[in-house]
Amino acid sequence: MDIYEIIQKRRSIRSYKPDPVPDEKLNKILEAARLAPSAANREPVYFIVIKNKKIKESFKKAYDEEWFYTAPLIICACSVPDRAWKRSDGKNYADIDATIAMDHLILAATAEGLGTCWIAAFKTPIVKSILNLSSEFEPLAMTPLGYPLVIPEPTFRKPIEDMVKII
Repeated sequence: MDIYEIIQKRRSIRSYKPDPVPDEKLNKILEAARLAPSAANREPVYFIVIKNKKIKESFKKAYDEEWFYTAPLIICACSVPDRAWKRSDGKNYADIDATIAMDHLILAATAEGLGTCWIAAFKTPIVKSILNLSSEFEPLAMTPLGYPLVIPEPTFRKPIEDMVKII
């Protein structure tokens, strides 16, 4: 499968089989995230892979969608603002760099036959507390990771003309 097929195939998965994710696949996916570009190659990104059932259960205080917990793994992508490159106007690129790495992770998961669903609507202070994160780390996005139980049809996307201007 080439990159364009992977992009076309990717879906937000909201139901998962209980089958474990083999370490070999997980490592390939994390390696894809590690290789993502970052501004000035600062790599201000940190991933936490949650396998522990008690920790997963405690996440329900931060994100209350039952389907999220049907996957065998949850991955939390954190930005590390103090490590990030800053533009001359002060714009910090930590969140952008973490977003790019998370996108690499999601596409690599699709290539491995696994499902994900980008989640940002969680209660950050609770996630930080559960994961015992210092103030250095900012949880940015989470995704369940596992084999899809159901693969939904593609969702509507705006026409390219509504998103691109060529001048």
